Amino acid sequence: MEMRIMRVVVLLVLVLGSDCHGCWDQERTALLLLKPYFHLYVDGVSKWGQTENCCEWAGVHCDISTGRLTRLFLNASNSPFSHGFFDDPTVDDAINGWGELMLINLETLVLLGNSFNGSILVSIGRFSNLKSLRLTLGVSNFTESIDFIDLKALTHLEDLTLYCHDDSHSLTVTDSNCRLPLQSLGLFPSLKTVDLGGFNIEGTIMTSQNNETELRLTNLETLYLFDNIFNSSILASLGRLSNLRTLGLIFGVFNFTGSIDLTELNGLTYLEDLSLYCYDYEDSSLATTGRPCSLPLESLGLFPSLKTVELIGFDIEGSTRTSQSDHWHTNFTNLEELRVWYSSLQTNILGSIRQFTSLKRLYFNDCEMDRSLNILEGLCEMTNLQELDLENNDLKGDLPKCFSNLTFLEMLDLSSNQFSGNIYALKSLASLQDLRLSDNYFRIPISLEPLFNLSKLKSINAYNNVIVAETLIPSSSPRFQLEDIDLSCCGEVGSFPEFLYHQHDLQSLHLSNIFFKENQFPNWLLDNNTKLERLYLTNSSLSGPLQLPLASHTHLSYLDVSNNFLNASIPTEIGKQLPSLVLLNMSKTHSIGSIPSSLDHMTSLRVLDLSNNKFEGKIFFRNSKFPNLRVLKLDGNNFSGRIPDLLSKTPSLIALDVSNNTLSGMIPRWMGNMSSLQRIIMSNNHFQGTIPIEFCQLDDLVLLDLSVNNISGSIPSCLNPSQITQIHLAKNRLRGTLPNTLCNSSTLVTLDISDNFLSGSIPSWIGRLSDLSYLLLSKNNFQGEIPMELCSLKYLSVINLSHNNLSGRIPPCLNLTTFGDVDYVEFYTTGLSAFSLNEPIDLPIKNVYNSYRGKIIPMVSGIDLSCNKLVGEIPHQIGNFHKILALNLSRNSLTGPIPPTFANLKQIESLDLSYNKLSGNIPTQLVELTFLSAFNVSFNNLSGRLPPRVAQFGTFDDVSYMGNPFLCGEPLPKCADTGSPPPEPDSSIDNDEDNGLIDMGVFHVTFIVSYTIMLSAVAVVLYINPYWRRVWFYHAENAITFCYYFVLDNILLRRFPCGNL
Repeated sequence: MEMRIMRVVVLLVLVLGSDCHGCWDQERTALLLLKPYFHLYVDGVSKWGQTENCCEWAGVHCDISTGRLTRLFLNASNSPFSHGFFDDPTVDDAINGWGELMLINLETLVLLGNSFNGSILVSIGRFSNLKSLRLTLGVSNFTESIDFIDLKALTHLEDLTLYCHDDSHSLTVTDSNCRLPLQSLGLFPSLKTVDLGGFNIEGTIMTSQNNETELRLTNLETLYLFDNIFNSSILASLGRLSNLRTLGLIFGVFNFTGSIDLTELNGLTYLEDLSLYCYDYEDSSLATTGRPCSLPLESLGLFPSLKTVELIGFDIEGSTRTSQSDHWHTNFTNLEELRVWYSSLQTNILGSIRQFTSLKRLYFNDCEMDRSLNILEGLCEMTNLQELDLENNDLKGDLPKCFSNLTFLEMLDLSSNQFSGNIYALKSLASLQDLRLSDNYFRIPISLEPLFNLSKLKSINAYNNVIVAETLIPSSSPRFQLEDIDLSCCGEVGSFPEFLYHQHDLQSLHLSNIFFKENQFPNWLLDNNTKLERLYLTNSSLSGPLQLPLASHTHLSYLDVSNNFLNASIPTEIGKQLPSLVLLNMSKTHSIGSIPSSLDHMTSLRVLDLSNNKFEGKIFFRNSKFPNLRVLKLDGNNFSGRIPDLLSKTPSLIALDVSNNTLSGMIPRWMGNMSSLQRIIMSNNHFQGTIPIEFCQLDDLVLLDLSVNNISGSIPSCLNPSQITQIHLAKNRLRGTLPNTLCNSSTLVTLDISDNFLSGSIPSWIGRLSDLSYLLLSKNNFQGEIPMELCSLKYLSVINLSHNNLSGRIPPCLNLTTFGDVDYVEFYTTGLSAFSLNEPIDLPIKNVYNSYRGKIIPMVSGIDLSCNKLVGEIPHQIGNFHKILALNLSRNSLTGPIPPTFANLKQIESLDLSYNKLSGNIPTQLVELTFLSAFNVSFNNLSGRLPPRVAQFGTFDDVSYMGNPFLCGEPLPKCADTGSPPPEPDSSIDNDEDNGLIDMGVFHVTFIVSYTIMLSAVAVVLYINPYWRRVWFYHAENAITFCYYFVLDNILLRRFPCGNL
């Protein structure tokens, strides 16, 4: 391995070591030798050699005057960090005959994102004029401390960035093999900036013999120690770097708990920028519960030159005033910016922070605050504030009137809190440019009249508040010219606000979910604002046709008028009038007609959503072209015909939804050649034929829904999309077995192949689909036992195997949860390529198949094993499925009692155990199931008194219990008052679907066997005894003769009296 590393080092020396002037052939040739090893991982390297002058190549920079190579950037931005670069034997040929030459002009060398070992430092140490070195080392390549002695010649080095990366992903920063003696930095007396990451930092800056190391770092101004391992002793060393201007530290909770003492840094009198993070590497999150790192706020007063402070993940304690002195605040006179994220402010910090009179930018984001502290009142005295961000702190109440004192405020962010009341306290903020009030309970007038005098205001984002109609029409016009308005949700406000007629600089307007009464589409907005790029009017009660601007609007890129009442066709000239549209959403607008051909002019169109309307005819015209289309949603219309071949010319198409139409024909085979396709939804149409085998090429496929069609054949045996989460093939005519290739689809969440003609056994490899939550295989011809491997599925929410020929016992080890409890559900339900909540999940409840979709899907949980041949007792472990909604085990041959543990199914709504062979009593504990609305135990062998008619059991009639002759009590006949319990049924007598006391299946088998034995015995006797054999044939012959003449005399002669037989 070391020899291979040295070969690469020699190549780098060849590139950087030529003593030629300009782009000499030697430099150019050496760069081309490196090209094969970096071209896949470094942007632009693949184009090396296309021009003669190597100084023009990507990542290569030369001195303007001399033409010499001075800077080389080989950032492996696309590298997996271990790219096999050192294992290529052709490196021997590449360096054959070349010597190790020095490059005295090299000043910058960047090799980030690679995975070198320490031997490369020997070669880099030859570049004596190097000023900037940025390098990534591989953690697996080190077992001893990194020795910087090989770089001691770099006396001009000013910028050192060194990361140690775990290319095997087997280690965390808590156990890094990259050990770095801190005193080794003293080898570089010119250092100004140091950035270290991924190291186990050892030692101190000052050596034990003398303070030479400390003296040699007097030029150091910037130090970042992020993602390293060090203990508290490092603070004393850092406190000796007297010229330090910028310091960034991450304290790992495995090394630091309790209060962080910054007094050892009091020598940093010139420190201007301080960033301190407390990070828990075990759960990879900032600000863990309990905030193990605490920081006394007064300790910041140790640094009189501080201008910027950023604190993340701390429990900030104490006040800014010490008990010994009264001049603490003099050390904060230079502080201009304070950022506090993911921290806890439980003390009187807010009452003291008003003393930070020099602050211009104050940020408190995602913090826990003592609500008894009036933070807003405390901020009113900070009159120099220019930016105030209090986002997501759960603050409540009205805005104080003293907010009007903040006349220099340019940006105010109060979003994601629980503020209420009006916004009149903001009317005097004359400098305000950017106002963010979203996700609160403010009552904001649609006219924005309280803000009319803010002439500098450019942007207001106040979505998810209460938008109210203005009781009085404002007497004046606004002084502002807004560029960005978002007032989406909620309220009824009458007509469009008058102030919009005075706006001419709008670039983005969001007025969704505001109910404008009897308003048509405001085309005047487009005429008045020629720079408008985004217009969102979703669910705004618009009526009438979509009206286009008078002139072509070339800036509008996003138009969303979905969920309105347009009740008209799409304007035929929409493509010519709005040619720059990137997104057009007209879903749920009651639109009619066909898709106009002018859409061809929208060459930039990426998202087209015309779903859930009344469009008809064919999809697009023959010559339509959409080269940039990525999402096409045409579902819920009356489109007919075939999928047009023109879609094969949309190479960027990611999602195609044509479900719920009347489309027909074969599924196009060319769809399998569209490598970017992630979602294919074609359900509820009239497609026929087979699933194209070309679909096996769709490696990025996430969702496939071909359900409710006439598709036949088998599922392609090669279908194996590695990223797929949902497969819906229900209600077709598929045959064969489940292909084994699906076993590699580890991301699969939904597998719905119900209502087909599949056969064979349920494959055991389903147990390897670790993310599977919805398994729907009902109404097929599966046989055999339920595989025990299903027990390894930890995230199962719905399992429906009903209406098959399954036998054996119910596995007692099955797990059941809800999708909403799965840790990764948030990941799966966000983003374009995520789990779609719009795809239905069918689950029978109360004997009715319900299709669940939308936000309720993560809450659905149920089991249906009905209509099979399952035997044995019901596992009592099913009682542990606390969130199950439906359980159907009917029409099997289950025996034994109803498990009392069913009383733990507190959320169950439907329980069907009918048509089995269950015995014993109905557990009285079931009356505790307060959500149970459907209960059926009919046609079993149950006995005893029924549970009391209380709660939900008071709603069940006798149909729920019929076919159990030994049950009694309301609503069945009363139990005999004999002082003893009703008689138990004979265990040898079973019920069946005919409500008899005889098991007819056993009767038929017994009868046939007995009859066969009797006939066999007669034949054996006749064979052995010749006398009995003669007698038997004699009587048999007489019987036949008698029957013949009886028929002849009494039947045939009467029907044919004339003898015409």
